[in-house]
Amino acid sequence: MAEIAEIAVRFGERVRALRHQAGLSQAELAQRSGLAPSSVSKIETGQMSPTYDVLLRLAKGFDLDLTDLLAAERRDVPAGASLARLAVSRAGDGPVQEAGVYTYFPLATGLRRKLMDPTLVRLEARGIHAFGDLIRHPGEEFVLVLEGAAELHTEHYEVIRLEKGDSCYYDATMGHAFVRASDGPAIILNITAHPAPVETAAREGQDAG
Repeated sequence: MAEIAEIAVRFGERVRALRHQAGLSQAELAQRSGLAPSSVSKIETGQMSPTYDVLLRLAKGFDLDLTDLLAAERRDVPAGASLARLAVSRAGDGPVQEAGVYTYFPLATGLRRKLMDPTLVRLEARGIHAFGDLIRHPGEEFVLVLEGAAELHTEHYEVIRLEKGDSCYYDATMGHAFVRASDGPAIILNITAHPAPVETAAREGQDAG
């Protein structure tokens, strides 16, 4: 528990430093992120471990990638590096973010402006009651169970049990949450694909016409 609390405190310090760097008040960051000012305050003081959707909202509020939000320091990609980008994630390395119901292990953190965010997730909750609300955010997600078993709860479908090796692809704007369905650890690979910017989608539509 002490380690979890330390992670929350370190992340809160990271958020506070980024906010000061951006010249934002807690209220301004909350407005840009779509969060309550009290939530921003609790995150900065280590009293609240943000869930994945809250992490995405904070990243949007700072105009950062999730990688940059979680990284110890901002890493700029040299011009032209995106022509042949590659990132290796070694087992046991990289940032860890404890969020109560989930523990996140982001992958490919050496790359910025990714079109998708791959993350290993250890499921901590045994029941859906651990979630105040179902999680929802822009984009689509692909989940593959790597260890143990998981239950996927959504707002439109019956509960789906996923065993090791099973996978699921779904619209992340639909309320969803995963809980551990095995006695031992349950670990999933979660890949979030971000929606194309409105202007890009509109341009592609014009080109198709």
